[in-house]
Amino acid sequence: MSLDNEVVAELDLGEPPKELLDWAKEHLGENPDTRCQIISDFRDMIYARGECTPHRTDDAFLLRFLRARSFIIERAHRLLVNYYDFKENNPQFCDNIDLVNLKKIGADKIILVPPYREASGRRIMNYRVGNWAPDKYTIEEMFQATIAVLEMAVMEQRAQILGGICIFDFGGLSMQQAWHMTPSLAHKVIQIMVTCFPMRIHALHIVNQSYVFDVIYNIFKPFLNEAMKERIFFHGDNLESLHKHIDPKYLPERYGGIHPDYDYEHWVDSCRKNSKIVEELKALGYKDSELDGK
Repeated sequence: MSLDNEVVAELDLGEPPKELLDWAKEHLGENPDTRCQIISDFRDMIYARGECTPHRTDDAFLLRFLRARSFIIERAHRLLVNYYDFKENNPQFCDNIDLVNLKKIGADKIILVPPYREASGRRIMNYRVGNWAPDKYTIEEMFQATIAVLEMAVMEQRAQILGGICIFDFGGLSMQQAWHMTPSLAHKVIQIMVTCFPMRIHALHIVNQSYVFDVIYNIFKPFLNEAMKERIFFHGDNLESLHKHIDPKYLPERYGGIHPDYDYEHWVDSCRKNSKIVEELKALGYKDSELDGK
């Protein structure tokens, strides 16, 4: 499926094109004829069970969770409960976070969010783990930045339907960095990627990994189910292997592509210019000291 791939650093908050809705019908079970009734049944289940108190129960918000679980109401409800449980159990990642403070992570190009989609229409999120300095950026800040990006990305209906792609670049990873990867941390990462957030990971690509990566992966493996393992692809420094999955014209130059690096700061600043995005982020507990101070 080929969708518009302009290099524009802004979210598409409009309605999905017909071909994307057709794809959702075929692959997610999202039938326009039954969608409203399923959302209504989902809402009734939330109220009846009372396992969480969502800050929103409008159709657009609940649709995210249904799409993430292929319109199976029971599974969507479990995801919704997990989402709020994660926020309640990890307030340091989600509550009263200033978007301005997180922009500094972009300056060191640890997290990069290109302002374009790859051939299928999916967004790409790139982690250059070797650039992370534990004495400069805390684990909490890394989680805060990741969750903030995901909260913005899932506002896009394209992302809700198609999911996203992650590239983890472990080039330059040191044992000093690896020691910070504890089982508890690994569990939280998997919660965000798999069980607690309404964004499906379509594929996760590992590049430039070394023996140090094996230490980290052995910590993560016990938390990975078979479905997630099937979505992980290991490429090392073999760019041709990566290009079998992502056409080079949708990659930065460092991965044999044609684009410059677009960092996290570039993405956040672009999203902060949209009042609708800012309003939704504030409802989630985020703040913006620059905008609020004006």
